[in-house]
Formats: sequence, C-alpha cells, structure tokens
Amino acid sequence: MANITRFDPFKELARLEPFGEGWPGLRRWMSGNPEPTIKLDVSEDEKAFHVKAEMPGVRKEDIDVQVDGNQVSLSAEVKREKEDKQGENVVHSERYYGRQYRSFTLASGIDRAKVGATFENGVLNLTLPKAQAPASEKIVVR
Repeated sequence: MANITRFDPFKELARLEPFGEGWPGLRRWMSGNPEPTIKLDVSEDEKAFHVKAEMPGVRKEDIDVQVDGNQVSLSAEVKREKEDKQGENVVHSERYYGRQYRSFTLASGIDRAKVGATFENGVLNLTLPKAQAPASEKIVVR
C-alpha cells in the first residue's frame, strides 16, 4: 500500500526568516532540514476532544497550551544546551532548537475549567471537554 503525502511547495518558503538571526530559515530550507512542526492527532467522542501532539525533545515546563473558545494553541521551546568541551568542534548538526507553534479550531467550544493535559515520552495528551450548549428557550413575540 502506498503512502500518499500532500506536497506543498510553498510551506518551506513561508518559514524563511530573511532578517532574523542571519537567515537561519534559509539555511534550514537549503540544507533540506526544515523547521519541524508539531504533529497532531485529534479525535472526539460525545463528551470531549482528544489531542495527541508529538513534541520530541521538549521539556514539559517549556510547553504552553492556550484555549480560547473553540481555538486551541500549542507552543513549545526546544533549548540548546551548551556543552563546551575542550578541543571539540561541531562538524555537523541537524537538531532543531527554537520555538514551535501550532493552532487549530475545533467544531465546538471547550469547557476550560475541565481541560486535562499530560506529557509523557515526547507526546502531549490533551482532553478537551466540550462546553455544554446553552438550553434553547422560546422567545415570546409581543
């Protein structure tokens, strides 16, 4: 069975940072190592949405989750750890260091007071309970 992937030729170009940090976006794009994005699986049942987000190399203290109505925003920062060893030079590095961001909109509102989040083995698991829809009431026309 063949894996089908959607190709977006402009995705990598949108990540270019022409005036920031000496063109790191261009260097990553030209080297074939684009900035990673947070990969998501979203499912739902009658009571809640369930999100699994891959965030390898991130510590749970560096994860930020924001819920505003039915909009969910995830961000995480991978920090470079400085290890200066005497007489050692880095010849090649493909690991990414920096901030990752992902935002998406769900079909219904979220009950923010009941949101649950756990982080284990590089995977963030969110339980986003659906907000109770207000009971409809009949409007009397006078």
